[in-house]
Amino acid sequence: MKSKLNIVKIGGNIINDEVALASFLKDFSELEGFKILVHGGGKRATEIASEMGLKPKMINGRRVTDEANLEVVTMVYAGLLNKNITAQLQQNNCNALGLSGVDANCILAHKRIVKEIDYGFAGDVDEVNTETINVFLQNNMTPIFCAITHDKKGQLLNTNADTIASEVAIAMSDLFNVQLNYVFELKGVLETIEDGNSVIKDINLNKYEQLIEQGVISEGMIPKLHNCFSALKKGVQKVKIGDASLVKNEANLFTTLSLK
Repeated sequence: MKSKLNIVKIGGNIINDEVALASFLKDFSELEGFKILVHGGGKRATEIASEMGLKPKMINGRRVTDEANLEVVTMVYAGLLNKNITAQLQQNNCNALGLSGVDANCILAHKRIVKEIDYGFAGDVDEVNTETINVFLQNNMTPIFCAITHDKKGQLLNTNADTIASEVAIAMSDLFNVQLNYVFELKGVLETIEDGNSVIKDINLNKYEQLIEQGVISEGMIPKLHNCFSALKKGVQKVKIGDASLVKNEANLFTTLSLK
């Protein structure tokens, strides 16, 4: 019988809020069993890039990464944020291991092929090294992945953190019963963005397509949910979206995704 593995992706305003982040990391550290944390940090990267005189560019909710911005996101994601999160988890007696996809060749990717849009040094995942990640887990280490991958040719790549969470969850489902949780500042997918309690509790694939047509789901939420459904189609047992209370299993409102 497979063991349970919780994979949690954290992003949004929680990462930028020191108090909210500290509270979440304390709760995550107390989560029993095998677990992996994946974090974004685009808002912090945008702030630092702006301070350096660089103007980030977004298309369809995804960052366009030129050479200068690649340097910034690598410093922010793999350095500042990853090590700060890892240090706080160690403070909470969670034996965290801060990683990028480069480390131990954990996540191999390729530079996104240019079609209608050139996303620059954006990476699309080719392979997740499940054997190595499982070694970390079995030796009581909790992997903390940032959004940087590589192509094994010496090129760093900026890969959407939602995608990393989804791809790691899919790969690890061969070894574990995986639950994938997307945690951000909202209580779930909202019917009306102005009403924080208008959570759509259940979304299947058909409803997802309808909500996109209606404009209820748009911008950055589209790639997030695309990754969720991709995970469900490829073996992940359960996907939830909500705020930090998801980690403590105390959430009253959250969104559960299913194929049917």
